[in-house]
Amino acid sequence: MKREATPATTWAFRARFRRGVFGWRGSQLAISRINEALSEIRAVARHDPAAAGEGAVVLLEKLSPALAHVDSSSGSLGSATYSAVQALVPLIAGATVGIAVRGKWLERLFDAIQEDDPSYIESLGDRWGDLCVTPELASSWADTLLPTLRRVQDDRRTGTYASFSGTSVCYSALFTAGRHDELLELVAMDPHPIWPYLVWGGHVLVARGQVDEAIAFVQDRAGSSTSEETVARFAQDALLKAGRRAEAFDRYALLANQANSNLSTFRAIARRYPELAPDKLLGHLIASTPGEPGKWFATAKTLKLFDQATSLAWASPCDPKTLTRAARDHLDSRPAFAMEAALAALHWISTGHGYEVTGGDVIEACRLATDAARLSERVADAEAIIGRVLAPERPMAQWMRSTLGIGTPPRNGPRRS
Repeated sequence: MKREATPATTWAFRARFRRGVFGWRGSQLAISRINEALSEIRAVARHDPAAAGEGAVVLLEKLSPALAHVDSSSGSLGSATYSAVQALVPLIAGATVGIAVRGKWLERLFDAIQEDDPSYIESLGDRWGDLCVTPELASSWADTLLPTLRRVQDDRRTGTYASFSGTSVCYSALFTAGRHDELLELVAMDPHPIWPYLVWGGHVLVARGQVDEAIAFVQDRAGSSTSEETVARFAQDALLKAGRRAEAFDRYALLANQANSNLSTFRAIARRYPELAPDKLLGHLIASTPGEPGKWFATAKTLKLFDQATSLAWASPCDPKTLTRAARDHLDSRPAFAMEAALAALHWISTGHGYEVTGGDVIEACRLATDAARLSERVADAEAIIGRVLAPERPMAQWMRSTLGIGTPPRNGPRRS
């Protein structure tokens, strides 16, 4: 039988999330406290899911007031709070409690959404249907919110600025309640729906099995403020749910999984498409950036595809510091690879590539190249390449020779590599 009340639990995190407790520079401390609170709630969830659900509601209530004065410009705090919301929703939804307790939880969470300024828990609205658990409760919430949402849309159609913080809540509730026709009508009534609202129309079409229509729907209606990456993520997910994995990969994988580095992008795609061999996936990504294969050197090296990494190091401009670091890390374990990486670093420095390259970078790359050449018994090869790298016609060769204490050779010396 469902429990109608949850036992009182003394939560250690309560005292750490008082209103305004974190100062302007408290971002990292706040992230640490969020992680501690999540760990505390998860520990309780293992033996008392209902109590953990209550704890999750308490934390969500306290997040925005506690973080109100923190500098969040780096984005790390926003990412941490978004992840916290996504982690807490299943704990609340999965708690075995009665309708009275769940109803009170939802009322408290809705109040928290209304007071969410700055916006840290706004993504909670997108998961409202999950929190309701049953279509009946979701439908009740939709009935409560629809009059306000329709008034706001009426104002927007007349050109009056109007917004409603319960819009995502209402759309999510309608979706879970199975009231899909009403949802589509609401989206159509909005003169300029932003992505978080527009996407619900796409979700309805996907639920109906109309995947291609769903993709076309969001592509045709997404405004200029919606990035191509956002639309691609929706399209990819829709195709994956339909079992059309090859099409999802070919059309949207690269754009949908863009990250802050090529290695992170590779890892994101590999997680979504584990059936692809790493070397095959890397080859596809290299082909997707024609003229810039060198940018994938670090990825190939991390995957221990050393032959491919060596080719990439020489194929197009590659960050000399990345190459030198790779040479240093593999000097003892893979001296042949280390030699190639260090020589490539010298090559790209000599052509003028690299950010804030110093004489120390040149000296270290040259030392690593010669040390690795000695270990791999390729001293003559390394000396020949260094000679070509330091040829007078190279833009940075004279500075590099001076840095290394080498005299300038005659003009008919070693030719350019």
